[in-house]
Amino acid sequence: MERVSLLGIPHDENSSYLRGAAEAPPLIRRELFSDAYSVWSETGIDLGGRFKDCGDVQFDDGDPWETIAESVLRATESGDPLLALGGDHAVTHPIMRAVRRRHPQLTILHFDAHPDIYDAYQGNPRSHASPFARIMEEGLTERLIQVGLRAFNDHHRAQFKRFGVEVIEMGRCNGPLGIEITTPVYITLDLDGLDPAYAPGVSHREPGGLSPRQVIDWIHQIDQQIVGADIVEYNPRCDLSNVTATVAAKLAKEIAGMMIRTGTR
Repeated sequence: MERVSLLGIPHDENSSYLRGAAEAPPLIRRELFSDAYSVWSETGIDLGGRFKDCGDVQFDDGDPWETIAESVLRATESGDPLLALGGDHAVTHPIMRAVRRRHPQLTILHFDAHPDIYDAYQGNPRSHASPFARIMEEGLTERLIQVGLRAFNDHHRAQFKRFGVEVIEMGRCNGPLGIEITTPVYITLDLDGLDPAYAPGVSHREPGGLSPRQVIDWIHQIDQQIVGADIVEYNPRCDLSNVTATVAAKLAKEIAGMMIRTGTR
């Protein structure tokens, strides 16, 4: 039985505005495994017993990027796909360092309000506003597709051109995405990509965003193997009645279902 490796990454030291995302993993887990919800995904996958929970990354005095990468490598030793729960978006960079070692061809499908591709936001090259600059510089993916963007500037546009990023702005997010993917896929889902009406528990609310239904439908359309994913930037300190934790758990469940579905074809 194929399973999904679940790994919490409680790290937010590179957040630029508010802290709190490090508190997210156990709260998303609580909703994911709550008896209040079905264990079946919408695609007909019974997720009961399918999660291999690897716990949360334990940080010490060493380089947290090395700690994250090593933890991801251990979590994926079995060959199971990875579902990581952040943490801020900075953690995607060390995750990808590890995922890339196991997958020489990758497309990153990135849902977000922001491109997170600053060269070094506020002088910090590891900022949660900069992970995709590092990922592209290090050649950790062949293709970066960013969906739902609605807050970017001329520096970002220059970075898009520099790295060949494919951008689907929020104003174009109507109907199917209309993209063809021919490699294994890594999904990175920043919860502020959703409209704050659906996900208020984020540090950087950006109105006019995606609905959970849009994101779920697009994930269901992926026809290549989904080898990894992360859900990041949930800030429980900003949430209302655990609404965002519930949405994050729903998205996690649908991603996990598609991981199993695309991995068994």
